[in-house]
Amino acid sequence: MGLIIVSNRAPVSIVSEGGKYRYDESSGGLASGLRTYVERVKKKSPGNKITWLGWPGTAVPESDENKVRKEILKKFDVQSVFLSEDVMERFYQGFCNKTIWPLFHYFPSLASYETENWEEYVAVNQVYCEALCRIAKRNDVIWIHDYHLMLLPAMLRKKMPDAEIGFFLHIPFPSYEVFRLLPSEWRRQIFEGMYGADLIGFHTHDYRTYFLRSTLRILGLHNHMGEVSYNNRLVKVDTFPMGIDYHKYHSAALSQKVKKEKTLLRKTIPGKKLILSLDRQDYSKGILNRLRGYDHFLKNNPQWMEKVILMMIIVPSRIGVESYQAIKSQIDELVGSINGRYGNFEWVPIHYQYRSLSFTELIALYNTSDIALVTPLRDGMNLIAKEYIASRTDNKGVLILSEMAGAADELAESIVINPNTEEISNALVEALHADEKKQKKHLEVMQKRLMTYDVFRWADDFLSQLKSIKKKQRRLRAKMITPQLRKKILTKFGRSASHILFLDYDGTLVPFVNHPEDASPDKRLMSILERLSGMKNTEVVIISGRDRHTLKNWFSHLPLNLVAEHGIWLKEKNHAWQLLKPVRSNWKKRIIPIMNHFAERLPGSYVEEKEFSVVFHYRMSEPVFAALRVKELVNHLVSFTSNLDIQILNSNNALEMRNSGIDKGVAALHWLSKIKKNNRFILAAGDDWTDEDLFRVMPAGAFSIKVGQQSSYALLNVPTQEDVVNLLNDLHS
Repeated sequence: MGLIIVSNRAPVSIVSEGGKYRYDESSGGLASGLRTYVERVKKKSPGNKITWLGWPGTAVPESDENKVRKEILKKFDVQSVFLSEDVMERFYQGFCNKTIWPLFHYFPSLASYETENWEEYVAVNQVYCEALCRIAKRNDVIWIHDYHLMLLPAMLRKKMPDAEIGFFLHIPFPSYEVFRLLPSEWRRQIFEGMYGADLIGFHTHDYRTYFLRSTLRILGLHNHMGEVSYNNRLVKVDTFPMGIDYHKYHSAALSQKVKKEKTLLRKTIPGKKLILSLDRQDYSKGILNRLRGYDHFLKNNPQWMEKVILMMIIVPSRIGVESYQAIKSQIDELVGSINGRYGNFEWVPIHYQYRSLSFTELIALYNTSDIALVTPLRDGMNLIAKEYIASRTDNKGVLILSEMAGAADELAESIVINPNTEEISNALVEALHADEKKQKKHLEVMQKRLMTYDVFRWADDFLSQLKSIKKKQRRLRAKMITPQLRKKILTKFGRSASHILFLDYDGTLVPFVNHPEDASPDKRLMSILERLSGMKNTEVVIISGRDRHTLKNWFSHLPLNLVAEHGIWLKEKNHAWQLLKPVRSNWKKRIIPIMNHFAERLPGSYVEEKEFSVVFHYRMSEPVFAALRVKELVNHLVSFTSNLDIQILNSNNALEMRNSGIDKGVAALHWLSKIKKNNRFILAAGDDWTDEDLFRVMPAGAFSIKVGQQSSYALLNVPTQEDVVNLLNDLHS
């Protein structure tokens, strides 16, 4: 068993020099963090096979692909995917950076929606799928990363149904109102693609929440504690804030190389407070806001003139994208304006550099800067904030951090702000006056947290959760009715002297519909029930939440036993209806007006009155709004009925109030107590949690079947309602 890490960019960059190729390690938070994890695992457990699959950063002539592939594999243990410049233009520069990146970072005005780019995105994900299928072995764990490959998990699932697949999104996931700006077919395919994974990871709870809410709105799928049943497979959605290699940054700050670099740096800014601003060239980083905030600070705090320097480092990024070039021009202009307005021959307010840094230069800057100004407008995590904290070895230093960065959830002891001009300016004043004892206290707390949940813990946590959800899937799959078990059920039915079948109706014998009256049984189901109920020594009990008049209209011509309103009414075949026990219904007149009031406030909902229960239906309502309204309704009803002997049932988009002490299990005992224990066949089938009462009372030897793959008291599961009908049909074939 091995681990295959998949990302758009491999941790290797190719440089072509005079017809020859040079291979360098690529930089970046994801590449650096995962590379560190891979190196540690290989060092600690040399037997663990870890392979990385990705694009090496440049187009390679087809004639050289085989040679380059072998060299990269030999030197770095990286498998290569080769893409042409035209493909990368439409896939990477096009769909990834002109559609997904701006949209997911809440810059919808910068997003383009070119069909040609989307089609290329689909095609490239398919290329990665084919490459994976060539190298992946049966028991390999496959960990797919980021927004470039959101379709890949589902593509791979089709090729390798039992594969262990994890997916991690390293950028923010937006709210539904933003995500829905994508064309409907694209957003559906993206969701279906991501749900091909067994575990889907996000950096923060907010991103996870937005994803699950969009899942409900787009796919109509509810979650339970982050678990979603999709295509009869359980998928876990969870939060894993990515860490850094804390000790690498902390120990590097003590090295001689860094100390030498710090000395040189301090000579250029003697006696000045150093404010660090370090970012990739990206409009989401809020660089212009930061400059305006610094401008505002200098204007309103002239006492700090010639005492502070803003060290602004912009790392070139996505040079071919127009919006990035536009931001570069604006930054240049604003830096020049501030320096020209406030600077003099002896002091320049902003030291501006447009370049990449070596690791030594980076740590020296982190360790020397009195303040780190990290104020993105939206950021998935932002590891710069964590690296700065880890690099502080003198117990001093203040981090000003945007609340829009994922890291803000973990670094609450920093100065957390909204990245607007006023708050940036005020935060600089606060940071410059920060008490050293307070600085030390806050740094120690944050450093301890980063040391505990580092990049190794992050990766181990994700992979551990992935194994856990696969085990749960296998446990649930073990309960699924196999062809062999199905044959066993049919054989036992044929050999038994008597039979009793307890069958839920909606969701078990017929699929769910928007209007209850539209769920009448079709000819095939009626034929099956007629044949089964006509068999000697066979009792068929339809045990439903439906009212008795509806059940009578549908089934009065068949020799069936009927249970209405979840057990209040019983009707043995050839007998009249009877109450399971005396109950009251006078409470309904107090409940119905409340439910009607909420139905008026929730479009698509309506109230159904039965003889001894009342149902609030909301299947046709907008799911997220419905969840809020129903929660509000439940809270209202609980307090209103606290002195009444009434219970509330909420399942399958319907909220029902009924008398307590009556359920499907109690009703089933009415028949179970009458049949002989020897050589009998008992089967119970249902789909929702009201059927759990039924499953609980089933005696040893009974076959209890849950529709769907959720956990249940039932001993067995089937994927769909149609599987129950097919099984019933074969019982009398």
